[in-house]
Amino acid sequence: MSNETSDGAEQRRAALRVVAMPADTNQYGTIFGGVILSYIDQAGFVEARRHGVHRWVTAAMDRVDFKAPVHVGDVVTFFATTVRMGTKSVTVRIEVVAERYDSGMCVQVTSAEMIMVSVGRDGKPIPFNSPPTV
Repeated sequence: MSNETSDGAEQRRAALRVVAMPADTNQYGTIFGGVILSYIDQAGFVEARRHGVHRWVTAAMDRVDFKAPVHVGDVVTFFATTVRMGTKSVTVRIEVVAERYDSGMCVQVTSAEMIMVSVGRDGKPIPFNSPPTV
């Protein structure tokens, strides 16, 4: 399945939406960075799976710089775009946006690029056109 529009432009999709809950936050009421990283990983899987019903694993993630905090009650959306496709892997860009619970204002939290690899039951990379191994 392609992640491009009919004119070839990349398309950004909402892969995941969550509400920041108290259990996910530190003593200052802001979400732990590791929680955001976990959601980025999940959003990358959601996008990769659009390219094949396989086991997908994270092979790499680039630098993640946090530009704004996420507060308890904020609705956080993880947008995904496939930026590169190989025969056994895809590079996915994830953009994280928080919608403030008290104002509805949206702020850019962070972004990352990650490489997701399609693997067989043995954990070895397989091409997308291989039979599914879920």
